[in-house]
Amino acid sequence: MSKSKKELFLELAQPDKNGVSRWVSVIEFKEKYRGLQLGNGGSWCRNNSSLAKEFELEFDKRQTLGNSIDRIRLNGYNTRRVFNQSIRQDIKNHYKQQCCAMCGARGNSENTQIEVDHKDGRKDDLRVSDSNTQTFDDFQALCKACNDKKRQICKKCKESGYRFDATKIPGNRYPFYEGAFEYDGCVGCYQYDPIQYRKTCNDRVFNEGYQIGYNQKTTL
Repeated sequence: MSKSKKELFLELAQPDKNGVSRWVSVIEFKEKYRGLQLGNGGSWCRNNSSLAKEFELEFDKRQTLGNSIDRIRLNGYNTRRVFNQSIRQDIKNHYKQQCCAMCGARGNSENTQIEVDHKDGRKDDLRVSDSNTQTFDDFQALCKACNDKKRQICKKCKESGYRFDATKIPGNRYPFYEGAFEYDGCVGCYQYDPIQYRKTCNDRVFNEGYQIGYNQKTTL
């Protein structure tokens, strides 16, 4: 019977009775441990993984140039409550039938397959973590390509303290539909809800155009 990725890493890391292990280099992810290669972020060691739910994970990115993970170690047992990413089945069924809220794609290729996305990229709201209290409005349909891009944008936003500027996307007139550039949450960001962004900004454009026309008329 094949071992899970968690079991393979524990076999490599050899944590002690306190849950502390040596630093494990990604170079060691070969032969029987090839399945641990990180690829798209390494799902087996993300915050919501079974490994992270049991242990505190530390990552070292200072051994080589760039932002890739070079080494991983366990630094004790996790005593914190971890955000549960499980999504209620009726919510999944609803959004799996929709097209991507960002680009409109919905297909069978890997990048166009629909994923059900947590709108709030911080994933720290325990209400959303509980399938009994989460709502349809906490999620949206995104294709895999857009969801991957959003994940990286959210990560950069949290690290920098500044929100994503939607005017980087050609045709978008406003950087966000609510809030300010300083990061204080996800609501109002294009990535949080591109549909609401378009609705709010379209209304704003209309109102601004109406006001300009009214002002021109009254000054004639």
